Amino acid sequence: MLRGESSVFFKRYGKSDLVRLLQSPEAYHPFPTVQERGAWEALSEGLRQAAIVAGEGLLGLQWPQLPATLHMDYARTGDRQRYEGPYFRRRSALNRLVIAECVEGEGRFLDDVINGIWAMCEESNWEIPAAVPPYDSSGAALPDTANPWIGLFDAETAALLSWAHYLLGSRLDAVETRICDRIRREVKFRLLDPFLARDDFWWMGLHGRRRPNNWNPWCTSNCLVAFLLLEQDSQRRNQAVAKAMRVLERFVGGYDSDGGCDEGYTYWSGAAGRLFDCLELLRTASGGKIDFTTRALIREMGRYIYRVHISKEHYANFADARARHPIPAGLVYRYGVRVRDPELAALGSCAYHDRGSEALLDGALLRVLPNLFDTRGIEDPAEPPYPRDVWLKSIQVMAAREREGSDRGLYLAAKGGHNDESHNHNDVGQYLVYFDGQPVIVDVGVGAYSRQTFSDQRYELWTMQSAYHSLPTVNGVQQHQGKRFRASAVSYRADDSLAELTLSIAGAYPRESGIRSWQRTSRLVRGGQPCVEIIDDFELGRASQDIALSVMTPCQPESRGPGIIGLSTPTGELHLTFDQEELTAASVEPIPLDDPWLQPVWGERLFRITLRPQAPTARARWTIRVESGGG
Repeated sequence: MLRGESSVFFKRYGKSDLVRLLQSPEAYHPFPTVQERGAWEALSEGLRQAAIVAGEGLLGLQWPQLPATLHMDYARTGDRQRYEGPYFRRRSALNRLVIAECVEGEGRFLDDVINGIWAMCEESNWEIPAAVPPYDSSGAALPDTANPWIGLFDAETAALLSWAHYLLGSRLDAVETRICDRIRREVKFRLLDPFLARDDFWWMGLHGRRRPNNWNPWCTSNCLVAFLLLEQDSQRRNQAVAKAMRVLERFVGGYDSDGGCDEGYTYWSGAAGRLFDCLELLRTASGGKIDFTTRALIREMGRYIYRVHISKEHYANFADARARHPIPAGLVYRYGVRVRDPELAALGSCAYHDRGSEALLDGALLRVLPNLFDTRGIEDPAEPPYPRDVWLKSIQVMAAREREGSDRGLYLAAKGGHNDESHNHNDVGQYLVYFDGQPVIVDVGVGAYSRQTFSDQRYELWTMQSAYHSLPTVNGVQQHQGKRFRASAVSYRADDSLAELTLSIAGAYPRESGIRSWQRTSRLVRGGQPCVEIIDDFELGRASQDIALSVMTPCQPESRGPGIIGLSTPTGELHLTFDQEELTAASVEPIPLDDPWLQPVWGERLFRITLRPQAPTARARWTIRVESGGG
């Protein structure tokens, strides 16, 4: 059973309503085309120059090759990057060249745009190999080109070509009419026809009980772009929009009223952010008559992104999220403005000021175009909202800082949930500690995706395992994956003196761990001597000394005496303290990092501190405390 507000979209607007509400294909004009020089020349000089410079770096581009053997390489080696590198360079280049030509308007970039369009139309398949489903049991390493599949980047490519057709169509036709003919033919065969004909793409959520994830609005947003810009048959166009609403209904129905995103903040852009893209397309295509942004759930889904914000580019990074990553500034700002949430808009504005014009020009045209024309006010000064207390009951995530509106001092985030969440890590009971916006105890995050990441060998990857989260390992047994491995007896409270999450994590471990009960409390104490406390109160079936409490940190651990470990940050030293009568710091293990996703976040290495009992123990209550080195 899906959660949240069911029937949000489709039952409110049926096919007959769409005939009346949607603008005709001829009337739909979401953004100025290259011929409307006044609108493009009215952009700020900084934006114009940034767009032109980005395009100039691509003049005369030798478009990266994507031969069959490179596509087959993924099936042979499991390496995603060798194909995806040149694949995404092609898309990024065409996005930037199209915008550069629109901004300058002199034809200087047009030949390179044409080469990019033709190169993509020549591709046998628009999806990356890792996302192409098996069409049969043959184990073929190449896609079935006679049976188009719609996935994330099939749809994204179709949308990119549709925008190029819309923005530059008249200039392309002046060079050679077969360019736009080719776009229309390829998009119709690869996306428009299969979207209308098939209901069995898993991301649609129309069959089966699997809850749709970010693929649902991400694919749907690009399908809407292609139909709204290219489909000239109004009946087919209306049918597609009605179906898109029905598909989106399945996604929204999976959310509870607090808008919590169990996929992690990195995927918020592809989940709630892509839903917002869809809603904006529906709003503009109907001249504002179809507008869901007043609904409470849509507002709450947007607010998730600032509720897990720590400081600068740091976010509470549960699931497949990186601990530090830029957010899409223009999207966040526009979302906040549309749902009338000044705090959400402020976060987008701050992200813009951190990165400048590049923040508005980066990404797909579905985002870049509204960034250029619908972000008035983003340059105004703003401060991040920094809420003091956050509780997202639906995904059992809490966050707390010492004071409202400031990233100074201690910050704590913790989670319960279960081990079958979207982009799951085995991490029930995981917690993070930051100080003055700097990481102290961390969630490592996710390494670069490979074939193993989304296979049945996922939990052989160390980043997915509970032993490499700040969690117990008991009798050599870690948490297991699956929905039945979950938190229970969850309670949360917050006031001026403290914020805490208490839960039983025993159910996240299999029986062979020997755990009878294990209650974990993650607490931020406010006041004169603020600290974070992690309290583990447990009972085992038999006494054991094989109990390991992992603590993951990017800080070089230094002994500061019995029961005290120093963790230095750029703004001061923290002390991790524990009862030396009960526990010992059994090991400090450096973990070298060479992963292309992890190394830019953490540097050359992380550390895993392992605390163990001094003697065999069957029942205990242990407290780990993190506080200022002067506390």
